Amino acid sequence: MVEPMELNEFHWLLAIVQSIDVGVVVFDRQYRVEVWNTFMENRSGRMPSEAHHRSFFELFPEVDELWFRNKVENVATLGTPSFTIWEQRPYLVRFKNYQPITGLEDFMYQNTTLLPLKGINGDIEHICLIIYDVTDVAINRKRLQKANTELQWLSNTDRLTGLYNRGYWEERLRQEHVRHRRYDSQAALVMFDIDHFKRINDTYGHQAGDSVIRKVAEVVKESLREVDVAGRYGGEEFAVLLPDTDRQGGQIFAERLRAAIEALTVRYQEHEIRFTVSLGVADLGEPTESHAQLIEWADEALYHSKASGRNRVTVHEP
Repeated sequence: MVEPMELNEFHWLLAIVQSIDVGVVVFDRQYRVEVWNTFMENRSGRMPSEAHHRSFFELFPEVDELWFRNKVENVATLGTPSFTIWEQRPYLVRFKNYQPITGLEDFMYQNTTLLPLKGINGDIEHICLIIYDVTDVAINRKRLQKANTELQWLSNTDRLTGLYNRGYWEERLRQEHVRHRRYDSQAALVMFDIDHFKRINDTYGHQAGDSVIRKVAEVVKESLREVDVAGRYGGEEFAVLLPDTDRQGGQIFAERLRAAIEALTVRYQEHEIRFTVSLGVADLGEPTESHAQLIEWADEALYHSKASGRNRVTVHEP
């Protein structure tokens, strides 16, 4: 005979399961649903009577059946709980996200727990699945990650051109130099600046000069491979790191860039501004003590181009 206190406890537990703000599903070893709480009813749109004794996989065909069966069998065999988090798998069952967050995913992010339930005979005859709605946590985390990514991008980027700033591209050059010393890899550095840039500023104004710099940056971006690193050295001077490229490859790149910029016309207000660039190329074909030496060599070649009449490419020779 069941004691009144035991009946009260059972009633309380049932009330808690129905009102708690997590999904609770209990199914047998054949994955037939036995318990389906109010959370599951509200999120799925199915009454407990519709879910009772139906296959979990029939109710949720989006579930990866093989993966889920393996998880459940491990829980039943070992007699220990198992967990999933939204970072590993955004959701187990696809429930719509009704939270008023504009422009984000329309599904509910979920953490889940699988618990083994022993019968009176001590055997694990049922499994309890608990589904936690962690949409707020997930979205806030993703927003933070996005903000950190944007902050990192801003800290590495020159505002005027969208190219990398000197600190970032010089660090990449240092890493490339370390790789060269370890694996004997190749890399070339192209440095260039805009010829007679002061004349452009003096004639058309500094905003026109900024337009010229931005247009040069656009041409550089269009010329790059995915592995290349382009940055602003300062003022009207730029640098492009070309990994796995020797001086001949660097010279070819620099000549194409020179010709592309020579063909440009920058329109500012009623003016059409034409200009050229001078370029210097150096590579790691000769022994170097540090990455700074490669900058010195490319810079020397650049100033040789300027001293030789501008609008040309000079390759540093040892």
